[in-house]
Amino acid sequence: MTVGERIRELREDADLKQKEVADALHITNRMMSNYERDICNPSLEYLVALSRFFTCPQTICSP
Repeated sequence: MTVGERIRELREDADLKQKEVADALHITNRMMSNYERDICNPSLEYLVALSRFFTCPQTICSP
């Protein structure tokens, strides 16, 4: 599973739209989409922010 696939899975499991997560992280909807489609990888700062947002005890990449 890629980082983008994991982000999408967490977002969908939380029943959230990309825009809702993007707004919470103060990034654009396009950037969120790029992360989920693995066009670009989030920086460590955003991986931590995503992990906190989804309250994951492990990193966003863990299955």
